[in-house]
Amino acid sequence: MPKSHTPGVPKLLRVLNDQAALKLLLEDGPQTRAQLAERTSMSKVTASQMMERLQTRGLVEVVGSKSGGRGPNASLYAAVPTFTYVVGVEVGPVTTKGACADFTGRIVGRAEIDVEGSTDPVAVVRRVVTDSVADAGIEMGKVGRITLGTPGVIDPASGDIGFSWNLPAWHRGLRTALNEEFAPAVAIENDVNLATIAEQRSGGAGGASDFVYAWFGGGLGLGVILNGGLYRGASGAAGEIGFLPVPGGDLPTGGVVTRLSKGSYQRVIGGDAVLDIGAKHGFDAAEPEDVLTAALAAGPEGASCLDEIARGIALGIVAVCVLLDPTVVVLGGPVGYAGGLELAGRVAAQTSQLAPVTPSVVAGTVVEEPIMRGAILHGLDAVRESLFD
Repeated sequence: MPKSHTPGVPKLLRVLNDQAALKLLLEDGPQTRAQLAERTSMSKVTASQMMERLQTRGLVEVVGSKSGGRGPNASLYAAVPTFTYVVGVEVGPVTTKGACADFTGRIVGRAEIDVEGSTDPVAVVRRVVTDSVADAGIEMGKVGRITLGTPGVIDPASGDIGFSWNLPAWHRGLRTALNEEFAPAVAIENDVNLATIAEQRSGGAGGASDFVYAWFGGGLGLGVILNGGLYRGASGAAGEIGFLPVPGGDLPTGGVVTRLSKGSYQRVIGGDAVLDIGAKHGFDAAEPEDVLTAALAAGPEGASCLDEIARGIALGIVAVCVLLDPTVVVLGGPVGYAGGLELAGRVAAQTSQLAPVTPSVVAGTVVEEPIMRGAILHGLDAVRESLFD
């Protein structure tokens, strides 16, 4: 019988081994070859070969040594931070922020510009990207990926903006224009989806492969993780829960809802509604998250305010739970982060009263720049994946 030839298998195994080793070094820091061999269930010889290949490519370097008892000290290997860089951009209607991060995810450069009223999104992105890269003290040629986080619907087929409520100048064709402007590839992602990625990796989701992240602030949004990956829907509109019909959220006159309408759920528990609830209970505030902060600080006197906000949130959470039955519901956005564990507990209790579900509702923990953090992780994922294509 003729021999079976599978020349690609050894190469594929080497690629998978190298990916696994690099992932460990990036996530857990410096390690010896013996540690890598143990954690990847490979022989020390194989681990040594992996390190040689990764060193040759400039991906890892020796950063020190570790005593192992008898015999010489073992070399400590780590990912090379300067191998490449990514830029995350958080787009808002008033300001746009950029952050340049190295290969390990450490932010090394920042920029922020005022964009209120701007009608040239390409110029906005160009400036914030170049300013953050300049602040990092590197050349643009070292940047491997740029990821924009923006409100609105992103077409999953084209990767372009389909519609953005707060940013009318940001339109279809922008991604193409940006990719013509920059050498590194540019990706555009919904801002709540990026915050969801941040919570998935190091936040309240606890590494769950199926969970939802609910954003409550001026606007509302939902990030859905199914089988470990983001679910965007056929048109990218998955998670636009502001339009979820709920009790108390009257529909527009005539009952016709358009993209410019204020959705039913948005009317019940969007930013303006939270401010109204706060004022009714004696907690006047400039921002919706300030209502939560004041009500929590008031102790027992703030309980009724917190309960009313929790009831409004629960109307949407119960719909999500009976449809998707997620392992965890993470409350995020300015209101979710400000409410913390106290609000999460009240939402869980209210949800259980509305339907026979007992969701695990937790407070998000990536409080500082969750959208920016997610944009950087999104970019790094793409760069690291491309290394082994």
